[in-house]
Amino acid sequence: MTIALPDLLRYHDLEEWGLSRHRLDRLLEAGDYERIAPGFFVRAHSIDDTTAAWMAVAAKKPDATLCLLSALALHDLTDEIPRASDIAIPRGAHPIVIHYAPITWHRFARDTFAIGRTEHVLPGGLTIGLYSPERTLVDLFRLRHDWGSDLAIVALRRWLREKRNSPAQLLDMAAHFPEARPAVRNALEILL
Repeated sequence: MTIALPDLLRYHDLEEWGLSRHRLDRLLEAGDYERIAPGFFVRAHSIDDTTAAWMAVAAKKPDATLCLLSALALHDLTDEIPRASDIAIPRGAHPIVIHYAPITWHRFARDTFAIGRTEHVLPGGLTIGLYSPERTLVDLFRLRHDWGSDLAIVALRRWLREKRNSPAQLLDMAAHFPEARPAVRNALEILL
């Protein structure tokens, strides 16, 4: 009887699945599984490279958080397709190297890092941080010198179309980021 193995294997799960490290090595050599991070393996071709990269990041950097254009795309606030995954880590933390999918690492201040942070569910029971739509918009206005104002304005327009969103929510979020608040307020005044 053959046991169907999960899409995500971890070293500490091998015994549960009746596998030895030697058998796992054979699965890797045969191309049945791929290493996505030390101690983490995913069934070959079961997920796309970006999701595999997010899984590897989530496994090794629990505080890593999808941000900026990647978060905009997940929240359906842009039609732009990210060329790389935008992932924030607290200032002073070190990124990890992922060889099979491009990642742009961003270092955000530790004292505001958790503000607006939620979780995005990944395969295998993993989660990676994801900034809320409001936090993402504030970050785009805060970093408009790098990202340009157009991306933030278009995303804000789209966000405002949703009936459940209110300018007060966005201004409450912006209150945590004094350098962004005037730009957010001005944009809201123009668009409303």
